[in-house]
Amino acid sequence: MQRLIYYLFKAMAALFSLIPFPVLYLISDGLYYLFYYAVRYRKKVIDKNLRNSFPEKSEKEIEQITQDFYRNFCDIFLEGLKGLSMSKEELVKRYKIINAEILTPYYNSGQGIITVGSHYTNWEWGVLASSLQVKHKTLGFYKPLSNKLIDEDFKKSRAAWGMYLVSIFETAKAFAENRDTPCAYILLSDQSPARKDADKSFWIRFLNQDTAFLHGMEKYATVNKFPVFFLDIKRLKRGFYTVELSQLQTATPEKPGSLTKAYAAKLESIIRANPANWLWSHNRWKLKRESHHEFIP
Repeated sequence: MQRLIYYLFKAMAALFSLIPFPVLYLISDGLYYLFYYAVRYRKKVIDKNLRNSFPEKSEKEIEQITQDFYRNFCDIFLEGLKGLSMSKEELVKRYKIINAEILTPYYNSGQGIITVGSHYTNWEWGVLASSLQVKHKTLGFYKPLSNKLIDEDFKKSRAAWGMYLVSIFETAKAFAENRDTPCAYILLSDQSPARKDADKSFWIRFLNQDTAFLHGMEKYATVNKFPVFFLDIKRLKRGFYTVELSQLQTATPEKPGSLTKAYAAKLESIIRANPANWLWSHNRWKLKRESHHEFIP
């Protein structure tokens, strides 16, 4: 069965390689109507997340954000499939890091860095394009796919471009093995921690709710004394994006959680400016704060 799914995956990738972008977005428009009006994909989760995050917004405003979310979701879903066959030249043309040069001094001194993004607009192309635009060796952390054939194919194809995908279950190993190499570690830090990690998560007031944040970014930045850069992704128009790097405050063991709180504040400001572009279908607040979970001051 895994082999059959793998061949279907390869066939789909080949098909999308033939579809020009204008046609891709016509398909996305059709997919929007299917997801929003017929399937109503994760509509209850989206509605709950939006209402809890923006209690000040009217019913009309919430509904408009919901519609715009589905449009964004369909675009990035199909762009992700298209990305499997895009050339390096086209990817860099469409996904440009506008100030990559600020990382060069760290590379020249042999120092690693951490970059943190989120599930905002097209994060998938960011994983692909980073290795083509920065001098550091780039490592992206991901959750391995259940289909081993697709998983290996995906890792090999990205490695050919200089992007190394590392299982989230081997994070500590990756940092240790690349200690003497100037690497850019790419983390998406807005996922909900697993239930077993609730006690060691950082609890922060985020989008009007008590929110648990993964501790990994701050842990590895503190231990390795790495600078941390936020990835601010903006859509210029359909299929064209820019990424701007901005350095977050330095992590210190004396103030645990302060770096994560700075990340959360930056992310919230971006989401509030254009809320439809975040992944509202994700059950971000499935963990609930208990009495012994302290807020980061």
